[in-house]
Amino acid sequence: MTKIFITGVSGYVGGDALYALTNKFPSFEFVVLIRSPANAEEVRKQYPAVKVVLGSLEDTDVVERESAAADIVVHCGDASDNVPGAHAIAAGLARTHTKENPGYWLHTGGTGVLIFADLDKGVFGEAGDKIYDDWDGVEELVNLPAHAFHRNVDEIVLATQEKTGGAVRTALVCPPTIYGRGRGPLSQRGRQVYSLAQMTLLLNKAPIIGAGKAIWNNIHLYDLSDLWILLVEAALAGRSDEGLWGSKAYYLTENGEHAWGTLAHQLAQAAVKLGYLDQPTAEEISIEEAKSFAGNEALTWGLNSRGRALRARKLLGWTPSRHSLVEELPTVLQSEQARAHK
Repeated sequence: MTKIFITGVSGYVGGDALYALTNKFPSFEFVVLIRSPANAEEVRKQYPAVKVVLGSLEDTDVVERESAAADIVVHCGDASDNVPGAHAIAAGLARTHTKENPGYWLHTGGTGVLIFADLDKGVFGEAGDKIYDDWDGVEELVNLPAHAFHRNVDEIVLATQEKTGGAVRTALVCPPTIYGRGRGPLSQRGRQVYSLAQMTLLLNKAPIIGAGKAIWNNIHLYDLSDLWILLVEAALAGRSDEGLWGSKAYYLTENGEHAWGTLAHQLAQAAVKLGYLDQPTAEEISIEEAKSFAGNEALTWGLNSRGRALRARKLLGWTPSRHSLVEELPTVLQSEQARAHK
């Protein structure tokens, strides 16, 4: 029986991955890592067939043990920034697999790795014309500056297949702004747009950083989960197409892009239609004020992260098809309004 170990299922991305994978592969054995006993109990109630292991990514002996016992690891919990957890997954899979019988590591990165140029210049709210792509431009993506956000963990993932002599095959999946109500057992809420909506309701105006011209890609959560399914299917089939796994297997995931200022205006307009605001006001606020509400998350509203997701389309036939971010805005606002009045 195929065994899949998933981290982060109490979160937004990992929770939806659990939903999608258990529905697609009901006969598989699933093991999940949960830090909180209360969250573990909730997962057990909703997924009685799933084995729950208590621990965090810092419990590297646990992570290594469960990775060693798995055929496939889907790493979603604090995946892009946790170095000990990444090393433990690589070590565990390498311990029990060979080039002839490889283990698979499907890793969640993030396109925050692309904001380094704006941060280096200290520029917020201005449009960036740099657009990465994960096919013809993959060499640039796999050789980003060492100081880029998430880059230290990206380097571990990208080097693992070669370091293990092919015993561990890796795919690094980098989502941008994610939207859509999660289907996981605990968290159904995304981050960037949801925080923007939350702040809009608190301030009675949609916040804009700088000129509001910074651009970011976006993807519906269910389209992202579809990619996990496609990668698992490729692993089960033993596919070894060039660029599918390993040092060039860098998967951007997007189905469009938005300018943060334009999105703020659209959010304000949607809030008026729902009766949450009297006027469709969207105004510039300082970075300090934004951070006081949304922490460092707010910085992304003024930074550029642009790319084109070609690899998954070309190699796996991935076809994102869910509705747009703009169409999701009323639902985002409704969920944030309900959350504020719990």
